[in-house]
Amino acid sequence: QGPISGVNKDIAVLQCHGDCDPLVPLMFGSLTVEKLKSMINPANVTFRTYSGMMHSSCIEEMMDVKQFIDKHLPPVD
Repeated sequence: QGPISGVNKDIAVLQCHGDCDPLVPLMFGSLTVEKLKSMINPANVTFRTYSGMMHSSCIEEMMDVKQFIDKHLPPVD
């Protein structure tokens, strides 16, 4: 399919991936982010990799997710 139209074409996306993931190889993450960039505004797509991280999470990733949420979502009262 071609690019997404309407409001969703400007959605911000954060994609995170460990470079040692044995279940989902980093190559698949890289291919996915390139596909996303072809569908929505590529300037709004962020791809982060984490050295030594397997199919799990790490503190650095969670901090990146927090910063992304703080930047793109309104605060909750």
